[in-house]
Amino acid sequence: MKKNKLLLIILAATISTYTCRDDDKINEGIEEIDRAIQQPIDQDILDVYFDSYYYNSNELNGLSNPSMNDIVITELLEGESVPTGHTLLRDAVESRSTNFSDQDYNYYILRINQGGGADQPNFSDDVRLNYEGSLVEDGQVFDSTVNPTEFDLTGLIPGWARVIPEFNIAESFEINTDGTVSYNNAGVGVMFLPSGLGYYSAGSNGIGPYKCLIFKFDLLQTEINDHDLDGIPSFDENLDSDFDINDEDTDEDGLFNFIDNDDDNDGVITRDELVPTSYVIDTNLGENEPILSSGEYEVNRVEENGVITIETVTIVDSNNDGLDDYLDANIVINYNED
Repeated sequence: MKKNKLLLIILAATISTYTCRDDDKINEGIEEIDRAIQQPIDQDILDVYFDSYYYNSNELNGLSNPSMNDIVITELLEGESVPTGHTLLRDAVESRSTNFSDQDYNYYILRINQGGGADQPNFSDDVRLNYEGSLVEDGQVFDSTVNPTEFDLTGLIPGWARVIPEFNIAESFEINTDGTVSYNNAGVGVMFLPSGLGYYSAGSNGIGPYKCLIFKFDLLQTEINDHDLDGIPSFDENLDSDFDINDEDTDEDGLFNFIDNDDDNDGVITRDELVPTSYVIDTNLGENEPILSSGEYEVNRVEENGVITIETVTIVDSNNDGLDDYLDANIVINYNED
């Protein structure tokens, strides 16, 4: 059976793990395997899985409002053909590549429904979703939601910050008479992650080390995060575009930029080094909201009797030296001073 091959690969990974432990350090936990050694083991496990399992593609395609609970992934037994109306995972998953901790990884997405909402989360945003997590090794479910749950993507394993932003949120929702909320046309998918984009050597909540993971999910809502409330969304404080906002500390004061309200430590807080603008839109007169420029972000909105007041801030480089004012210790202009 193909599953036997998968188990052999997992067994090899387990043997590799235990042979990396010193007998006198067993009680101290598992010694971390070099990522370059573990990555090809994980890749083999995922490759065998994709050739060994199929899902109910036709049934899902026929649903007007699918959810993760409708997804059924089934093992393809030895000598069996993929049943009519189903698709082998190998033929359906989308492959992506990324670098994390100086190691290249592949991760995979089974896209069931893109989601009908206008917004897609950024890698550092808050999201509301349902999910179910299981192990590639044996399908064991280790975590799941009963009701929609909110997460800050920056606090989750690396794979989530890469996969979830590929989907749109739900198109709409309604509050039921019992107080529950129903969502329409949500982003629905499954992610398949190597251990290097999961919990790696640490494991979590009963998950052993070096486990490849599967997460089904329904993406429902999202909200942009500005962790330090300085006016710049956290995703835009990721200066090197690497999905990691924990490696930018412009003024080297021990606070990463996304939680530092004075990024260049020049005595003028970041919010005051951004140019403020106020827009008043009277929808009663048919006026439309402005299209914000690059580097301009909404920080406040008030609506009253059809009149919308929007306040924004804009990142500027006043001396055109290629370094924005809020990151340039030599520029101490306070744009909020009278």
